[in-house]
Amino acid sequence: MTAPMRMFPRGDRLPKPEEMMESPGAASERSARAWRELRILLRRHRGHVAIGVTLTLVSRLAGLVLPASSKYFIDHVLVERRTTLLPPLAAIVLVATAVQAATGYALARVLGVAAQRAVAEMRRKLAAHVLRLPVERFDATQTGILSSRIMSDPDGIRNLLGSGLVQLLGALVTATAALGVLFWIDWRMTSIMLLFLAAIGVGVGYAFARLRPINRERSVEFARVTGRLNEALGGIRVLKAYVAERREDLIFTRGVHRMLRLVMVTISGWAAVGALTSLAVGAIGATLILAGGRAVLAGSLTLGDLAMYALFTGLAAAPLIQVAQVGTQLSDALAGLERARELLDEPTEDAHVVVGAPRARLIGAVSVEDVSFEYRAGVPALRHVSFHAPAGSTTALVGPSGSGKSTLLGLMAAFHAPTSGRICVDGTPIAEFELRRYRAQLGLVLQDTFLFDGTILENIGYSRPDASLADVMRVARIAHCDEFIERMPDRYDTVVGERGVKLSGGQRQRVAIARALLADPSILLLDEATSSLDSESEALIQEGLNALRRGRTTFVIAHRLSTILSADQILVLDAGRLVESGTHDELLALRGRYARLYEQQQRATRNRFVNPGEELTAST
Repeated sequence: MTAPMRMFPRGDRLPKPEEMMESPGAASERSARAWRELRILLRRHRGHVAIGVTLTLVSRLAGLVLPASSKYFIDHVLVERRTTLLPPLAAIVLVATAVQAATGYALARVLGVAAQRAVAEMRRKLAAHVLRLPVERFDATQTGILSSRIMSDPDGIRNLLGSGLVQLLGALVTATAALGVLFWIDWRMTSIMLLFLAAIGVGVGYAFARLRPINRERSVEFARVTGRLNEALGGIRVLKAYVAERREDLIFTRGVHRMLRLVMVTISGWAAVGALTSLAVGAIGATLILAGGRAVLAGSLTLGDLAMYALFTGLAAAPLIQVAQVGTQLSDALAGLERARELLDEPTEDAHVVVGAPRARLIGAVSVEDVSFEYRAGVPALRHVSFHAPAGSTTALVGPSGSGKSTLLGLMAAFHAPTSGRICVDGTPIAEFELRRYRAQLGLVLQDTFLFDGTILENIGYSRPDASLADVMRVARIAHCDEFIERMPDRYDTVVGERGVKLSGGQRQRVAIARALLADPSILLLDEATSSLDSESEALIQEGLNALRRGRTTFVIAHRLSTILSADQILVLDAGRLVESGTHDELLALRGRYARLYEQQQRATRNRFVNPGEELTAST
């Protein structure tokens, strides 16, 4: 019996913490990424950080006044009954409290704003970098995962820059000063207390080492679940057509439960650290009662000394307690910085390109020289393809599904680099052009028409944002968009919906053709540009495309033969190889692969039936 197809992502079992422990080298590399990014972050916002540190120091020093005043209040006011000291002590405490309140407010404003700016800046930086990644990165990754990483990974910065690090630094300064006072009051009791504080420190460090991989895995799982959810929402019509709501709900539920289990492990870990901290604080309290009480009874400490010692003990333990309380936030923030730096370290598509700008206007002569290409190693999509397309000529690409037609257009658009061989434009390899300026001279209409969730005007004008309304209307007439636009109440201001869902397939394709026309390209790439049009609409648009092709080098993957018949050359691809080339008449005279495909389509047309496996232009 055939095993059922697995519909759910793997990883239902939650890995144990020891299974998620990385090798020392990998852990060191990830930590180095996080700390490097943190240094960059602090250096970029050093002004705000410096102000924050100054305000924190002032606030912490002011915070020492109240515990220090307890000795004088108990020993000199309560015991010695020196009531004249009450007003100055109260005034000093009041001023110190006011200073703390003012610096605390200023600190929240300064670091809060800095943290939000840092988050926004990191998101912008990640988005800009992701948009420059190679196309194969997007082919291999759900867009929802990338968008989740852009929005979620930098979010923890607010915990680091906003309050976490600066407040922790302030607590360390306070703890250092407090330890000095404690040793001055009673070095023996302080030495015992340090053992308990060390126990807290060891527990916090161990928790960080064990839980950081889990926090990272939680971020990965969040991105995975978000990506799948975005994919389901984007394909909502397919989902509903196949009654898959229950299936997708189960997939999402399993992902959410995996995240929940990871969160529960993290919460349990930090709860254990909190329990250890409570035990250590209780032990410190017991030490104060036993050792401090005996010292007071023996006369080596006053009541005021003991009270001040107890308060300063709390200040010394505060940093470790604070880390235990905000450990999850700090761990999440560092994991986010690791993942952000990991993404930023990925090479962009133009990272290794020799910067050479094409001339102001390409002539458009294209030479494909012994080009082979593999999406996966050992599985060739193109094999030793060579041909020349003179400037201003039209080249048609035909062949069965999987023959490499769309792949060849993708290489010309520099979406991928040939595995071997090269493609030259006007005698210069594409790899030596600056991609941005080269692609600015391309016009592209893909088989899978994509429109943005904006107006028709915005979608047509996307290829040339500075174009006027008159320019947009001109290309809309050529592409015969004006026929349906004029019937809409908002005309060019009509919102097309996500991916152009409010337009028909033919209308979307006409808008895409108009967008390519507006770019005024030197090289035009048409991947079944008229496949979603009826015969009448195609005939109208073909007139515009014929006018557009004049003076431009055009490559066409055609659904029907109308464009192929007028092409200057036709290239027949089969299994990634160029098997025939010539004009329509020349190829028919050969009585080879093209002639058989042509006869099959003609016979199918006469019978009003087309076998998809035998179409001339089934997509690759």
